[in-house]
Amino acid sequence: MKLIDLWIIVILAINGIFFLLGLFFFIPKDRRFLDFFNNITTQNKFLLIIFLIVAFHLFEVNIVDTPLTDWLGFDFTKNIIAIEGGAVNWFSQNWTPVLVYFFVFIYIGVYIFTLWFTPLFFLIIGDRNAMKNLAYGFLAIYLIALPFYLFFPVTNVYVYFNSSSALESVLPSIEGFFYSTTTQNNCLPSLHTAMTVLIAYTVYLTGNKRYTYFTGVTMVLVIISVIYLSIHWITDVITGLLLSIGVILLLRRYMAK
Repeated sequence: MKLIDLWIIVILAINGIFFLLGLFFFIPKDRRFLDFFNNITTQNKFLLIIFLIVAFHLFEVNIVDTPLTDWLGFDFTKNIIAIEGGAVNWFSQNWTPVLVYFFVFIYIGVYIFTLWFTPLFFLIIGDRNAMKNLAYGFLAIYLIALPFYLFFPVTNVYVYFNSSSALESVLPSIEGFFYSTTTQNNCLPSLHTAMTVLIAYTVYLTGNKRYTYFTGVTMVLVIISVIYLSIHWITDVITGLLLSIGVILLLRRYMAK
């Protein structure tokens, strides 16, 4: 079996298992796929917003980012190091194998699951308000973060220090997939941090306690994982938190149910 086949199978297996668990533990029996197709119709513009953002992001990452970075010819990583030093890189020199596997599982498996299952969850239970907040929150986060990704490049920790990749050590060849969805210098603010906070907030709006607890715990573990795996700087995480909190405050002000 090719190595590339291995990580695909692992990710699909994790997401498949979580999907089945999600159907039984997170969605009330009386709400499972009730008026599902009608809900798609009533929420289609929010789904379109999410789809267009993802499509543009992939275009930015794979077409625009590298040529623009080369043309700009500068990197702000040294400015980040001047603020916080090599504190995050310390983890990559002192990894515990069990924790590495656990946080890679969170970063690659659980986080990805919440990204696609959450809008599906809103469709299944028919919560238009939560979907609206997710779509417009995602749009606001991305529009604010995009200028930083384009004109304020910051290289991720393990690449800058030429340390080993935790992702690659657990799932060889996965970085080919990983860097088709992001770049080595799209670090500040941390989109992982901002999105996992937004997801936890929008799920909270549904009043579903089980999935709210799940996304809340996932939020904490994802934030820890990007630091422990030496992917993001502490500054990235802080700016990601501030970005998501600011956007949530705007949503609460202008998109009350």
